[in-house]
This record gives sequence, C-alpha cells and structure tokens, in this order.
Amino acid sequence: MDRTKIGVQVAEKLSLVPGITRVPVSSLDMFVLHDFLSSDECDALITMIDSKRKPSRLMSSSHPDAGFRTSETCNLDPSDELVRVVDARISALLGVDPQCGEFIQGQRYGAGQQFKPHHDFLRASEPYWGRQKDIGGQRTWTAMTYLNVPAKGGETFFPRLRLKLIPRRGNLVVWNNLDGRGEPNIFSLHQGMPVVAGVKFIITKWYRERSWALLARTSSRQGSALP
Repeated sequence: MDRTKIGVQVAEKLSLVPGITRVPVSSLDMFVLHDFLSSDECDALITMIDSKRKPSRLMSSSHPDAGFRTSETCNLDPSDELVRVVDARISALLGVDPQCGEFIQGQRYGAGQQFKPHHDFLRASEPYWGRQKDIGGQRTWTAMTYLNVPAKGGETFFPRLRLKLIPRRGNLVVWNNLDGRGEPNIFSLHQGMPVVAGVKFIITKWYRERSWALLARTSSRQGSALP
C-alpha cells in the first residue's frame, strides 16, 4: 500500500477509538491512549524483559557516540501467549496488517541510561537501507507503551515539537514517522530522556510499509505460533 494511504487510514482509524487523545500538533500525527495495558500485563512484560535484556544496539554499527543509546533491550518471544495478545491488540487498534509489524521490542532504562534524539524512520542514505528496503521497506507507525513509572526522569521528548510525554503505566503512544507525502518526517525526532532515579520499562512496535520478511520467516518456522 502507498505510504500516504497508510498514514491517512491509520490516523482515521485511531481518531475513532473511544477515549483516545489526538495530540494537538500540526506537524505530526500522534495519539495517546490511557490504560492500553493492564497492571498485570505490564508486570508480566517487565518480567520478560528483565529475564532477556541485553545492551541495546543501533541500526547503524558505526555511530560515533558510544553513549547515544545506553538502555537494555530484547525482542519479546512472538510465540508467548501474552505477547501474541498484545501484538494483535496493537495491530487491531491501528488497523494495520499484522504481517507489516516488526517484533515487539522490550526496553529497560536504569538510572542514567537514555536514548538520545533520533528518528524511527529509516534513511535511504545509510548502508543498512539496501537490506531494509528488501525486507519490508520504510517504517511507518511507531507504537510505544509505558510499563511503569520511574521514580524520576525518563520522559519521552520531541524536541522539534517542544513536547514532553511523562511515563504513565499502561499508556500507549502512537505516531506516524512519515509526513503527508509519505516521506520521512523530521518532526518525529524524539528521545528517551535519562532516567534520574529508578527504572523505566517500555515496549515498542514498529510497522513497515510492506510485509516484514523476518516475521514471515519466523511464522513459517513456527507454523501457527503467530497470529
């Protein structure tokens, strides 16, 4: 599907969700939904992340700043029943073909850890683009859910919008990484601000413009393990 149509259709679908809030900014399609996950679901996902977390990596292996992304990360097991339920819930909410979704990623930020300003869209000028173009193409929407509230810090900041989101347990934040022409939107620049005290846990799911090849390969190996 055309990237522009994806953006319009998802935004229209989200606008009809009861209780959802459209963030009042003109340069980025963004929505917030409270209590998307229950406390029990958040706790279970935190346990999963804690058991499998490893130092986070970047798409580009040659980034000059070693402190750019200092969190810990893991892909959640797509065959786990809770992960299956949450994954399907996110896709249904956005109205996106589940086959276009990457694996749900769990992220843990300890005190002092952060993810400096970055975009989720993929850059055609980067060496990774050749492969990424072949396995699903450009990232479209991002869906991120806070699993807990750190004691201090850990906000999600969109510097070009001067918008700061405070972590709230169970809250889902969704935004389109592309603009009205289907091109990378520089206003989607965001950062995971340093956690000052405590720990922050989130899950993130990215969608591609086409079916994500790595999901298809996993599905073929696992048979009916994926929704």
